[in-house]
Amino acid sequence: MASMVQFSYILRPPTHLFYKNLRFSLQHKCRQSSGSFMTTKRLSFSSTITCSATNRSSSDSQISSAAKIRSEVLSPFRSVRMFFYVAFIASGALGGLIATTQLIAALTNSATASAVPDILQGLGIDLGAVSLFAFLYYRENKAKNLQLARLSREERLSNLKLRVDEKRIISVNNLQGSARLVICAGPASFITESFKLSEPFTESLLERGVLVVSFATDGNAPSFQFEESEEMKEITTKRMRLWQLAPVYVSEWFKWLDEQKKLAGVSVESPVYISLRLDGRVRGSGVGYPPWNAFVAQLPSSKRNVVRSS
Repeated sequence: MASMVQFSYILRPPTHLFYKNLRFSLQHKCRQSSGSFMTTKRLSFSSTITCSATNRSSSDSQISSAAKIRSEVLSPFRSVRMFFYVAFIASGALGGLIATTQLIAALTNSATASAVPDILQGLGIDLGAVSLFAFLYYRENKAKNLQLARLSREERLSNLKLRVDEKRIISVNNLQGSARLVICAGPASFITESFKLSEPFTESLLERGVLVVSFATDGNAPSFQFEESEEMKEITTKRMRLWQLAPVYVSEWFKWLDEQKKLAGVSVESPVYISLRLDGRVRGSGVGYPPWNAFVAQLPSSKRNVVRSS
């Protein structure tokens, strides 16, 4: 049963989003933050952020039917292979059981003792077959579980919410096929520095459909400075569009991000970037600042229209 708490607070950016971390304690801890943009000219407006804390059951860790179907499509013959592995294991185990009874009978009867070497040879073959196919089944099942876990994480990522502006909230999957998201997650100082480092590549990144999700994990507001002069108006508009997205219901974002870090063997406190493909799959990730120059060099230009703030 979900417990819902709403917080209303005053934001101070011009036509854009202001990060403010909201923390509270219900029966479970819920961490919440939104985006912050600061310019030389400030305007005030209000916005409502909803933070939810839910008592989740173990069903969260279960694999959805959609992920299972995708896994079958990606590896159509895996189930067939696993079926035959099980059949061969059962056949070898049955043969080993028969050989074992024959061996016991041969050892207790001196008249059939001459058959012991042949029985041992057959028993060895059966045990070897069982071991081999058990190993193959284990490896196939492990690959299946890893694939299902990856697909499940991608599915959860696609359902996470993003705020475009004070009026629009969308899911990550709404941007599939139109934008390449780059998630910057770390302290406010890390996000601010990433913002500054991206400035020379703003136009090139937008041409490639890149949009940045700035996720401050320390509860502080990153300082984004935009030029308000008339000659810088166009580049300022592009800078604001590049950095317009912010997480919503960030307890879910924290959960997903922690899983990604754990999988990669990265410390929970480490600032990271995660780059997504057009189809929403993870393209690459790393610790530290996003390599904006590498994105420009490696990503092709995109003619699709990316999301715009209203």
